[in-house]
Formats: sequence, structure tokens, C-alpha cells
Amino acid sequence: MRRCAECAVDIEGAWTRCPLCSAATAGETIPSPLPAVPLEFSRRRVLRVLFLASLAVILASFVVQLLFSRGVEGIGALRSVWLGVITMWLVVLMAVRKRRNVAKGTVYLVVLVGLICVYWDYLTGWHGWSLNYAVPIVCACSIVALLITVRVMRIEVGEHIVYSGLTVLLGLAPFGFLAFGWVTTPLPSAICGALSVVVLVLLQLARGAEVRHELSKRLHL
Repeated sequence: MRRCAECAVDIEGAWTRCPLCSAATAGETIPSPLPAVPLEFSRRRVLRVLFLASLAVILASFVVQLLFSRGVEGIGALRSVWLGVITMWLVVLMAVRKRRNVAKGTVYLVVLVGLICVYWDYLTGWHGWSLNYAVPIVCACSIVALLITVRVMRIEVGEHIVYSGLTVLLGLAPFGFLAFGWVTTPLPSAICGALSVVVLVLLQLARGAEVRHELSKRLHL
């Protein structure tokens, strides 16, 4: 049985750190007395939905570029779409593997990827692709990934509602890009902002009472 020297307690199971104080534990591992809880979702179904959503995003990007940017240089924007698809896969795979603080991890992922893209654009002479394409696409794809995750995995409202809201609010940032004139290609920012508004409205209509309850509980109102 493992033991925590800080708390002076014995711990059953394969805990490497104490669940009370997070200090490292020592001793032999014994089987956990808690039963194994089976998954409430199918990994195969999650990956199938994710694959179809990714395919739809890529096909939609091809259609938009054929309609609005017929030149060869316009195909370069597709790389930003691939970045968004990668973001979707990272969010959903993170949810499938860890299943804890999924929406919180999504917020960190969106902010990190967005800042990396902006800094990369700055280092390469600032061509504006980060604000024109990368940031709006990453925000929109992260919202889609969260919708897939919450729907397919049946995550409880309390586990995702606050950070899901933050992710959707981050999707409104491209509206700021449009307002300040920072973008030369407004379509991705407009689509991302519109998607965020739609999701916020749907969230309020479908889960309004639960959202208010969760916010009042977390903010101690």
C-alpha cells in the first residue's frame, strides 16, 4: 500500500501523488478498491463524427476559395483551414483521453495557437495571414470541436459551461479585428463571429437556467 509521508495516511490504488496534498507517495501499489467505470460514449463514434466534421470544413474551404479567390495565391489560405482542423482533432482527442477540464484546455489551446500564429506572422514580416485566416479559423473550429465533444460524450453542464462560454467569447474577437480594420479578408472573421453569436444564443435558449445557476455558484453570487 502506498503512503503519503506528509499526511501520514495509507492510500489504496496506484496513486503516485497524494490526493489530499499532492505530495509524492511511496510504497507498493495495490489494486484500487474502486470499480472501473465504463465509458459513456463510443470512441469510434467520436472519431467518426470528428472525421466527417473535418472533411466538411475542408470541403467548405475549397468551395469558398473557388468562389471568392480563384487565383493560385488564394489556395494558401487553405493552410489556415488545416490548422483549424488540427485544432479540432487536438480538442476532441484531449477530451477522449483525459475527460477532465476539456473546455478549460480548449481555452488554453486556442489562446496558445492564436498567439503563436500572430508571433510567427510578425517574425516573417507581417503578411496579415494570422488575423485574416488563422485566428478566426482556429476559434471557429474549437467551437465546433466543443460542440462535438459535449454532444457525443454527454459531458455534464457544470464541467464545461464556464470555459465553453469563454471559448465562444474568444470567437467574438474577430469582430474586433473587423471593427479596427486589422483584416483585409473579412469573410473568415465574419463567419467566426456569426458562429459565436449563434452558439451563444442557442446556449442561452437551451441551457439558460443551468448557465445562470453555474455562474452564480462559481462567482458566489
